[in-house]
Amino acid sequence: GTLRAMTTEEPAANTSTEDGLSWRELAVARSLDSARTRAENRVQRFMDAALELVNSGSGKDFTVQEVVERSGQSLRSFYQYFDGKHELLLALFEESVRTTVVYLRERLEGVEDPLERLHTFVVEYHELCRPKPNGQLGKKGAGALPILAEFSWQLLTEHPKEAARVFVPLVTMFQELLGDAAATGAVRSDLRSDRATGVVLEAIMFNAFSSTIGGTSTRRADRAAAEELWDVLFNGIGVHDDRS
Repeated sequence: GTLRAMTTEEPAANTSTEDGLSWRELAVARSLDSARTRAENRVQRFMDAALELVNSGSGKDFTVQEVVERSGQSLRSFYQYFDGKHELLLALFEESVRTTVVYLRERLEGVEDPLERLHTFVVEYHELCRPKPNGQLGKKGAGALPILAEFSWQLLTEHPKEAARVFVPLVTMFQELLGDAAATGAVRSDLRSDRATGVVLEAIMFNAFSSTIGGTSTRRADRAAAEELWDVLFNGIGVHDDRS
């Protein structure tokens, strides 16, 4: 009687939850989620420590041991998540690119004209990439960009596949803006989007070097340098004969 009634009322072993998981699968998923959260927190602590070292004046010349000590974690834990300093730098630069895209999208809010959106992107990205005096941090977490410019150059030349993967969010954003401007006739529609994007982004990122070669200051307080770069990118250096 009673025992049999209780048995028949128990849920079957494979009864699913509202999410379509069995109770066993749900229990395992919770365990995995907990482990994933702990791993994400540990990785973030390593990245935060590295960014602090970068912004403290060490640039990319910090050591793994310095990162470990500043994070308050163990060397063994570091190598559980990163194959070495190179992977940590990649993660740091990748995060910097991601936060840069977020910042640029915020700056583009309310700008409707496609050409002006392209112009705003160039000027704002140039501002982010300029070296900051006296160790000042960049905006919205994008401070690692100018400091890691040397690493990005190494990444582009020695590890092009890794570089391509890191820059995907930024490349995608610029290609969208370029396509919108081309659709309105504001820029040439016969340009190869991938090639034009690479040329423009590299010109912006490494403008600090070209400014040095040209004899101009890389620490100007105004945005004249960014506007000059935009003028060169948009109008070129040739004379346009409107009479033809």
